[in-house]
Amino acid sequence: EVQLVESGGGLVQPGGSLRLSCAASGFTFGTYDMKWVRQAPGKGPEWVSNINNGGSRTYYSDSVKGRFTISRDNAKNTLYLQMNNLKPQDTAVYYCGTRYRGEEVRGQGTQVTVSS
Repeated sequence: EVQLVESGGGLVQPGGSLRLSCAASGFTFGTYDMKWVRQAPGKGPEWVSNINNGGSRTYYSDSVKGRFTISRDNAKNTLYLQMNNLKPQDTAVYYCGTRYRGEEVRGQGTQVTVSS
């Protein structure tokens, strides 16, 4: 069974940092591209970042470029999102995901709240 479990969210002040983790199991993690998606209250899902299976290519939405860094450790089956200079508009539930056998799969999410 494919499982993705996010962690690392919390309450942080504007300008602060958080590092999200996503523990993967049930599939060969190192052969799949991965992504982070977020959903703010009352809004639809917003793509945040992608990383290829080997970790050599990364992509970011304009809203987070220069502030967030996606990475992965294939030996640990773990995906990361380092978030710096957080802003109130970054407040959302953050999900990691992948496309597995033609279907989008994501975890349960972790809440990030940016507020003073």
